[in-house]
Amino acid sequence: MKKFLILAASLLAFATAASAQDAVGVWQTEVDDGAYAHITITPCGAAVCGVISRTFNADGEYQSENIGKTLVIDMVPQGGGAYEGSVWRPSNDKVYIGKMDVTGDALRLRGCVAGGLLCSSQNWQRVG
Repeated sequence: MKKFLILAASLLAFATAASAQDAVGVWQTEVDDGAYAHITITPCGAAVCGVISRTFNADGEYQSENIGKTLVIDMVPQGGGAYEGSVWRPSNDKVYIGKMDVTGDALRLRGCVAGGLLCSSQNWQRVG
């Protein structure tokens, strides 16, 4: 029984790590407050985190003060492309309950309040 539990725990850890790979990459956000960004999502422990890597506005690429800051915070895979963690919104400098769903090259990110009942969302596209 002990060997079975160790094997089951190992398989669960591997499946969680493998499922996190669907979010890894570079994603383009929707336009928010006149600008959009590329977010680079990489593993961070058992979760994934996303850092602002490039920023753009109507004039093209620019060097925002937010480059290098973490926007997607400790998103833990829940299975089936779903993640839960936190998300930071640069325009108001607030951190929200975060939910994320990844399907192929599409990512839906939600920032929520009231225990996750009221959410605002963005749809991102993979660019790398």
